[in-house]
Amino acid sequence: MAALHPQLAQDTVELGRFPLCRVLLMRDANYPWIILVPDRDGISEIYQLSEADQQLLLKESSTLARLLNNEFNADKLNIAALGNVVPQLHVHHVVRYQKDPAWPAPVWGKVPALPYNDAELEQRVAKITAALMAVVDIEFTPA
Repeated sequence: MAALHPQLAQDTVELGRFPLCRVLLMRDANYPWIILVPDRDGISEIYQLSEADQQLLLKESSTLARLLNNEFNADKLNIAALGNVVPQLHVHHVVRYQKDPAWPAPVWGKVPALPYNDAELEQRVAKITAALMAVVDIEFTPA
């Protein structure tokens, strides 16, 4: 298993794994925010993945996007692989609402992260994990 970048480890809670990616919950209660991290060493860009891994990443990302949209009734879903601060390839999936604190701007740097309290974090992890376990078109293994 590829090592997780220290910043990702600090900022997220691991929910589990798809066949290619770790599934991480961002510790920011302002938004339902999941990050996929392909389990490949030394990869910083999607094109560096094998063709098969690129296709699997797209499948995992699309599955996650559909799930998040359905579970959280998103007004918009932002999906991005930036890597300006963390070079390890990771793909953000952020549920957006017209009423969220950063709308319509990007979430990065707009407002400070809002930490979950213990109960909120437990509830968010349980909700997303249960939804991931119910997905039938791709395997998910909880953390």
